[in-house]
Amino acid sequence: MIRAAALLGVLLAPGPAFAGDADVTQVSIRRGQGAWFNLDVTVRSKDTGWTRYANRIEALAPDGTVLGVRELDHPHETEQPFTRDLYDLRVPPGIKTIVVRAHFKPTGYDGATMTVALPGR
Repeated sequence: MIRAAALLGVLLAPGPAFAGDADVTQVSIRRGQGAWFNLDVTVRSKDTGWTRYANRIEALAPDGTVLGVRELDHPHETEQPFTRDLYDLRVPPGIKTIVVRAHFKPTGYDGATMTVALPGR
């Protein structure tokens, strides 16, 4: 006989965790010349094909202004998580952190974001 507590432990056992349909899980950032930065962004998404996939990565200023966009032209259902670059990102002086998020077609921006400090700022 299985005890209720043991069964509950099995049901709550950790598995792949998603906050949303497309979660930013890691951001590596390098400073270029002046106000320019290069990002490598890792996303874990619930891609299932052309109608449901992570289709964009964005970098935002703390006030929500979009600073840069990387369009993702195809689903990554067989490559999870996946990393893509967002290079030549110009960040105005005075901004010390950015928010990186992923967009999922068709549900939008429901996933985990990351706030990262800009090196040298």
